[in-house]
Amino acid sequence: MNAATQLLNNFVKVIIDPAILIVFSLGFLAFMYGLVEFMWNLNSGEASNEGKKHMLWGIVGMLIMVSVFGIITIIDDTFGFGALNGNGSSTDVNRLNSVAPPCIFSGC
Repeated sequence: MNAATQLLNNFVKVIIDPAILIVFSLGFLAFMYGLVEFMWNLNSGEASNEGKKHMLWGIVGMLIMVSVFGIITIIDDTFGFGALNGNGSSTDVNRLNSVAPPCIFSGC
């Protein structure tokens, strides 16, 4: 099982994480290109619509990549693969256990 976890860790670090980052960056660049195009052609109607389309698809691309990363995190935390933090434990649960409530609520 340790070899499978290590293989999954390497796969996520080498292939999945860079792919998500690259596609998210392309969506951000499409959004910025659409924003510049929209602002540059603000007086003309048709060119302004092209800028709106680029901005919309840039936002859609970024939203999809954030969703993919969220789904991967949910799967990783659910099954305890530890592919995102390098060990076999869940990231969010460990973080949640180390949070202390403010003194106002717990009566320090």
